[in-house]
Amino acid sequence: MNHRNEKTLGLVQVALFTAIIFVLAMVPGLGYIPIGIIRATTIHIPVIIGSLILGPKKGAVLGGMFGLTSLINNTINPTVTSFVFSPILAMEMGGIKSAIMSFIICFIPRILIGIVPYYVYAGIRKLMKKGNASMITALGVAGVAGSMTNTLLVMNFIYLLFGEQYALAKEMSYEALYGTILGIIGMNGVPEAIVAAVLVTAIGRVFFKSRILN
Repeated sequence: MNHRNEKTLGLVQVALFTAIIFVLAMVPGLGYIPIGIIRATTIHIPVIIGSLILGPKKGAVLGGMFGLTSLINNTINPTVTSFVFSPILAMEMGGIKSAIMSFIICFIPRILIGIVPYYVYAGIRKLMKKGNASMITALGVAGVAGSMTNTLLVMNFIYLLFGEQYALAKEMSYEALYGTILGIIGMNGVPEAIVAAVLVTAIGRVFFKSRILN
């Protein structure tokens, strides 16, 4: 396959994964699942798988697409805490500084979802002997790593950058906020990570057997 064909194939692959991300985002209750005033997500799954199949650069692009869907969703269907993911709403609340902080929360963790799993997978495969067991382990851990990258960074960025405003929106004291954040990580982040481990392992094995992963 020549360079032009490889480039075309890469663009098609990114477009396919991007389409999956946007379908998940736009179908109500599929990609963003409302739980009270927060939303659990499944959109990190195709970003993680895309990272493993396409590499960290294209994975970062897919993570950026995830961030874009979050911005759109929180802007047109806002909850009381949507300002942390929507620079538009954040600017209305606190000006350009708030918009920049919201942009960081919305995009940086999601971009890293497309980078971290690739290196976790590659690292585990190097440390363990080649074989089906090491592949399954690497895929499962990569799924957990990608999911928790999103959860831990998003929730801690919210606390660091919008702590007082977030506490006010949730009608609680700032002192009690981090306990609530830890609760969200436990109740939403851990199940999301388990689901990611299972799905990334199942889907990744198919690609591995097709020689797309190595």
